Amino acid sequence: MEQAPPDLERQWQPATLEPLGHTDAGLQAAVGEEAEGSRDEVPGDGTMTENNFGLKKIEISVSEAEKRTGRNAMNMQETYTAYLIETRSVEHTDGQSVLTDSLWRRYSEFELLRNYLLVYYPHIVVPPLPEKRAEFVWHKLSADNMDPDFVERRRIGLENFLLRVASHPILCRDKIFYLFLTQEGNWKETVNETGFQLKADSRLKALNATFRVKNPDKRFTELKHYSDELQSVISHLLRVRARVADRLYGVYKVHGNYGRVFSEWSAIEKEMGDGLQSAGHHMDVYASSIDDILEDEEHYADQLKEYLFYAEALRAVCRKHELMQYDLEMAAQDLASKKQQCEELATGTVRTFSLKGMTTKLFGQETPEQREARIKVLEEQINEGEQQLKSKNLEGREFVKNAWADIERFKEQKNHDLKEALISYAVMQISMCKKGIQVWTNAKECFSKM
Repeated sequence: MEQAPPDLERQWQPATLEPLGHTDAGLQAAVGEEAEGSRDEVPGDGTMTENNFGLKKIEISVSEAEKRTGRNAMNMQETYTAYLIETRSVEHTDGQSVLTDSLWRRYSEFELLRNYLLVYYPHIVVPPLPEKRAEFVWHKLSADNMDPDFVERRRIGLENFLLRVASHPILCRDKIFYLFLTQEGNWKETVNETGFQLKADSRLKALNATFRVKNPDKRFTELKHYSDELQSVISHLLRVRARVADRLYGVYKVHGNYGRVFSEWSAIEKEMGDGLQSAGHHMDVYASSIDDILEDEEHYADQLKEYLFYAEALRAVCRKHELMQYDLEMAAQDLASKKQQCEELATGTVRTFSLKGMTTKLFGQETPEQREARIKVLEEQINEGEQQLKSKNLEGREFVKNAWADIERFKEQKNHDLKEALISYAVMQISMCKKGIQVWTNAKECFSKM
């Protein structure tokens, strides 16, 4: 079941999207291809409007991050980071210059967009946001969320989030997403006017459904277990990587001691001095290279973190299905209870203990007219309950169909992305080892010339 937005005009019809590439600054996303017969709708000034946004390919980038100071909702001074989102058309119909739209967004606005998408598209594995504060980092790296290196990685992560949404065949059509990219003022008010907060399921209700649902779908149960295991495995992998990075940092920095010792030694040697001095220089370069190496490694770790957070997105879909199944079971139980009451009234027999039965014994039987009136009310409630149960069954089947289609799409994306990330990480490690071998090879040549 796709939970329909309150207004059908919230969506429009872009064509099929191109797949998302690797995470990188300035990466392009095709949010829609030109539809047949749509050229006449494109304004001549090259700007994007709500009517032609979904009909053209556009580029999306989060190009800058800026530290700002302002007042929050409590009227207290705060420091935050704002991100510059730029969008522009890739192609234009009449050869004129294409204008670039740009606006600034805070991280909290990205959160608001994602929360909205979670509510209105519960059957979709909504792409996660990058972490708000650094986790799984080697301890020499700052975990401060205002640290320039962390802000840069988060900028890339936020860009990747927008590209994920833009490349999704359903999410890209949402009007709120379009306004997020194009309307800086009053965007929050527009989101809140959708009333999505009122439609959000409470955590207590979701937890209740998890423990009380009697006939859970085996596929979603297995998916929930898989997401838990995936999160556990990636968390452990990131912790191991952080420990290895920390030890590697120490090993590289200790090589700086070789450089210092060789330089001091060269000062007291005549024939060996030049060779020792050169070897010491190679060691110094080797020791200083670890900072850039581990900074690059953090970017690969961020790709793994994305799927660490994707695990929670999978569980959100599973929880929604549990809630729907629980509501269906409660509706079926309520209908069965009403049918039994109607049968008991019609036959005059009471099969189970009830407060109404005790009242009848104490104060006498109902008149035939009263009984007929109650039977009529129950029959109306039964008809209504049957229609409601039928509707919930249809909604449930539609939800499963749509959710499973999106989960299969996600699995293909996951397999491709993680394969590429792990291969890239291995290539980086091989390159790092080759550089280490080259340093010692150069040092060997320096020693040979002494």
